[in-house]
Amino acid sequence: MDDVVAALRPLGTSTISDALDRLGLIGQLPKVYPVLQGMRTAGRVFSIQYEPVDASGGTVGDYIDDVPSEDVLVLDNAARTDVTVWGDILTSVAHARGIQGTVINGVCRDTDRIHELGYPVFSVGRWMRTGKDRVRMSAVNVPLTFGDIRVLPGDIAIGDDDGVVFVPAARENEVVEAALRIAEAEDTIRGVVAGGVRLDEARSKAGYHRLQSLQTR
Repeated sequence: MDDVVAALRPLGTSTISDALDRLGLIGQLPKVYPVLQGMRTAGRVFSIQYEPVDASGGTVGDYIDDVPSEDVLVLDNAARTDVTVWGDILTSVAHARGIQGTVINGVCRDTDRIHELGYPVFSVGRWMRTGKDRVRMSAVNVPLTFGDIRVLPGDIAIGDDDGVVFVPAARENEVVEAALRIAEAEDTIRGVVAGGVRLDEARSKAGYHRLQSLQTR
C-alpha cells in the first residue's frame, strides 16, 4: 500500500467527502454500500467496463489474475440490478490473491462466500441471476463515468459503512492535506466538548465550518 492510500484509509469516507467538497471535487459514489457491515477497503482503482452482449454472447471476463493485490476492483455494469458480474469464484480468487476489495456499479451474488471470507464487496444490491450471455467485459483499466464522477485507473477508492468515495490521483495530495486538517479539527472539537465547552464555541475555535466550505483561491 502506497503512502497516500495509507494516509487516507483510516480517515473514513465522511472525512474524505468533506475534503472533496472543500476542494470542489465530486467523488461520492451514490447508492453503493458494503455487503456486510464493517467492511472497509482502500486502494488504487483497477477498472472493468461491461456492456450488453450481442448475438455472439459473452462472459463476465477472466481478468482477476491480472489485478495487483494493492488495488481495488471497480466494476461498471451500468447500475444494472437484473444481472450480476460478481460471484463465488471471483470472491474466492480475489480473497486468495489479497486484492483489497471490489466496488460494483451493479449487483453481486453468492453473498454467503463474501460473508465467510470477509472479502470487502460494495454494490448496489444482490441478485442471483448470472451475467453470462447477458453482459460481457468490454474494456479493462479504462476511465469510468458514474453520473458526474469521472474515475480513472490509478485513482484511489475508499469504502466503509457509509459508502464509497473516489479521490483523483491528480489531486490526491491536496485531498490528504484537507482531510487531515478536517480530522484534526474534529478530534479537537470532541475533546473540548467533552471538557464542557459549548459546541458552537468549539467549532468556531477550530474553524470547522470554514474547513467544510469550498476553498477559494
